[in-house]
Amino acid sequence: MVIESESRDVYEPEYDFVLVLGCVTDLTPEIADALFEAGCEDATPSLRSGRLYLTFSRVSPTLKEAILRAIRDVKKAGIGATVLRVDDCQLVTQAEIARKTGRSRQMIHQYMRGIRGPGSFPPPACHVTDDAPLWYWCEVASWLWENSMIPEKLLREAEEVAAINSVLELHNQRRSHPLLTDEVIRALEPAEPDCVSV
Repeated sequence: MVIESESRDVYEPEYDFVLVLGCVTDLTPEIADALFEAGCEDATPSLRSGRLYLTFSRVSPTLKEAILRAIRDVKKAGIGATVLRVDDCQLVTQAEIARKTGRSRQMIHQYMRGIRGPGSFPPPACHVTDDAPLWYWCEVASWLWENSMIPEKLLREAEEVAAINSVLELHNQRRSHPLLTDEVIRALEPAEPDCVSV
């Protein structure tokens, strides 16, 4: 969600997003104070099922800059937490695609079937044989943007969040399973073909 906010007589957007933290299983006053003093005064911490979440409403020129600055602020707090991910799933259902684009589920279903739109809707990423297949949001957003159905800004933000989460996941895997992660990277890098989608 983006809200226009006035700061120093210049209007900048305000971005709402959530960071999921690891390595911290309690929310004490000391932790809350450390986060606040490190620059997370625009975040609301909460503990859900033993996991610490930070819900931000941050003024920033871009969503990418807002998220990256928030991650740096969490590290600066020195509470021993790692940022696991931005709480925004890359895999989406048909209903979530409809919600993200402001269209009805029926219309999205017609896009998928080729009944409406230009056709060639991206195929599901997983659960293809189930009743609830999932799509990569970046692939769907790219198709929607190419067919003038969403603004470019929405596509770029989807790509940025996906990239940030991919890097965070890699860092966390390296911390948890360094030898295995390096082994997989060495095994895959030489044979990985270039496949770039716009």
